[in-house]
Amino acid sequence: MYKLIRPLIFKASSDPETMHRVTIRLLRMVGGLAPLSYIERSIFDFQDERLEQNIFGLNFKNPVGLAGGFDKHAEALLGFANLGFGFLEIGTVTRHAQPGNPRPRIFRLEGNEALINRMGFNNDGADALSKKLLRAKKINIPLGINLGKSKITELAQAAEDYLYSFEKLYDYGDYFVVNVSSPNTPGLRQLQDKNFLMEILSGLNNFKNKQITKKPILVKTVVDLSLEAIDEVLDVCQNQTVDGIIISNTLLSRDGLKVQTNETGGLSGKPIRHKSTDYIKHIHRRSPGLTIVGVGGIFSAGDAYEKIKAGSSLVQIYTGLIYEGPGLVKKINQGLVKLLERDGFKNIGEAVGVENK
Repeated sequence: MYKLIRPLIFKASSDPETMHRVTIRLLRMVGGLAPLSYIERSIFDFQDERLEQNIFGLNFKNPVGLAGGFDKHAEALLGFANLGFGFLEIGTVTRHAQPGNPRPRIFRLEGNEALINRMGFNNDGADALSKKLLRAKKINIPLGINLGKSKITELAQAAEDYLYSFEKLYDYGDYFVVNVSSPNTPGLRQLQDKNFLMEILSGLNNFKNKQITKKPILVKTVVDLSLEAIDEVLDVCQNQTVDGIIISNTLLSRDGLKVQTNETGGLSGKPIRHKSTDYIKHIHRRSPGLTIVGVGGIFSAGDAYEKIKAGSSLVQIYTGLIYEGPGLVKKINQGLVKLLERDGFKNIGEAVGVENK
């Protein structure tokens, strides 16, 4: 049904960000009204104990999560949870509020089933988000908070910037993501360099280790890096007892596009699917103890299963949701159960990394 009306939705606004805002408002309204919330959940939610996992000491009812960047401001948590996600990730949030880059800053590449965005970490800042989460209704699935560097903060002060947001939001997130790989904040990707990343993670861990509840820290990186550079990131993660890695953020590369574009920004969607999966395989072989969250080009159960077999314990979707519609989460989870049955696995955990064994 969604694919029949998708052309009309795409034509309704020439600026995808406007339609994105409409979607967020709609989900916020539905999630805020008990009868509509119940109907939404009854239509879209799907549960099967074979999809359940306990990771980082957190219970995930299924492996499919909402990627960071979709609900940046935590506006529609209940609405998204009712779509059947196993976990949600909000942000990216920075210490200082910032408007992001000038609009337009999201572009659909329909011939490629892809997006380009150059949002630039637009958000209201860590202080405002902490107040919002204090008032928000609780959801019954894990909530991740994606942390970035403020544009006005110099690289030399990046560790302090991340630490401020981490401390301010620590009580509200179930896990935290150190985003050092967005292509849309000048200089940010330099923070993937060993010394910068060590300093950031050291500060976060020093604070975390003083807390009663030790919350997981993940690093979000990108497949624009060489394998050698990824290995350096992995070395830092192991040295700083990072709990997991998210791969991949959007790409600057335009490899694999069927229809070319001159728009700048980060590429997501089907063109990055295979490269993301290849890097997941490498990371799983290189650091088998590190939990991997696979992102990039997931439009079906088969796409998700591909990343799980490559080594991802969890996956996240963003662009696929825009092209496939709100029923995608249910479709993926139902499909995963069939694939597990086909391959003789009793639960999703048995399938993680089987291609590397």
